[in-house]
Amino acid sequence: MSLHELTREQREIRDLARRFADAEIAPYAASWDRDRRFPSAVFAQLGALGLMGACVPAAHGGAGADFLAYVLVLEELSRADAGVGISVAVHTSAGTLPIVAHGTPEQVEGWVPPLARGHELGAFTLTEPDAGSDAAAIRTHAEDDGAGGIVLTGDKRFVINGSHADSFVVFACDPEGPSAFLARRGAAGFAVTGEVERLGLNSASTANLRFDATPAERLGPRGAGLRIALGGLDGGRIGIAAQAVGIAQAALDAATAYARERHAFGRAIGGFGQIQATLAEMQTEIEAARALTWRAARLKQADRPHTIEAAQAKLLASRVARHWTGEAIQVLGGNGYTKDFPVERYFRDAKVTEIYEGSNEIQRLVIARGLLGEVARVG
Repeated sequence: MSLHELTREQREIRDLARRFADAEIAPYAASWDRDRRFPSAVFAQLGALGLMGACVPAAHGGAGADFLAYVLVLEELSRADAGVGISVAVHTSAGTLPIVAHGTPEQVEGWVPPLARGHELGAFTLTEPDAGSDAAAIRTHAEDDGAGGIVLTGDKRFVINGSHADSFVVFACDPEGPSAFLARRGAAGFAVTGEVERLGLNSASTANLRFDATPAERLGPRGAGLRIALGGLDGGRIGIAAQAVGIAQAALDAATAYARERHAFGRAIGGFGQIQATLAEMQTEIEAARALTWRAARLKQADRPHTIEAAQAKLLASRVARHWTGEAIQVLGGNGYTKDFPVERYFRDAKVTEIYEGSNEIQRLVIARGLLGEVARVG
């Protein structure tokens, strides 16, 4: 699927995101990275443009666009700054869409419109100190508060948007097994226990949280937490693939521009065969990753099975981003290793796409199980 095959609405929303990213994000991304600053004002602006709830139904305050249009938005935002891209991705895919899909009418009416309009920021809390890829091992627990309500107790790690989010989709155990809940910032017993220092994505927030008898609402049926979490992760993995494609595209753009302008031995370095080969392979693999990402997005939009396709998109796109951002540094040589040029930031930002929303080892397991069936589960 090429750009020419996008619908008019998809092209329009992509162009809107690109214009905003070029004007309001890219010029400031280096300073946000350097200062480790979360650009709160940007998300209010994105909300005003309808881009914080691009694929949320219009009836619930969103733009009502399809899932591929949302993926295009993530790619453009991530091309300018991957921290902004992941903040919007988690807010939408993991912090808003599960409420749309599993909430009661009252929950959808009360929780979703402020998120979709960008008035509030959402987050998703699954990972714990002893439960990462093994989501079934979560220890945060829910119990009755004695007055007809529910309270949550436990610690969560690596919560993207955690220091700034207003609402949280929280996974905790109750007697029926892992279940999903909704909690709010400012509720009793809620605390941000620290911001995580990290290699990249310095304009995003990644926080550790504590819930200490914190009031919450149940989201979906009792014991359905893993199903809800995995469903959210399927869509989230498509978003991470889009983020990775955006990062890789930014690296290609920077390397191509440099190859045109940098001269050595009397000519532009783009005239040398090795540079040409590097850029040609880079562009080809990015286009392949983009195609897989768009395929997975179209399947999700059509409400067709997409677990394996989402895993394939994330696996390839993240690997492409990590590898080719490194090669972009090589094209720029010594300059690429400095903070005077953005490719070292792209390199740092790319690595985590192989880890979060399910590590690439987990993506290979998902794909293999789809291929081999029960044989892959033995042992």
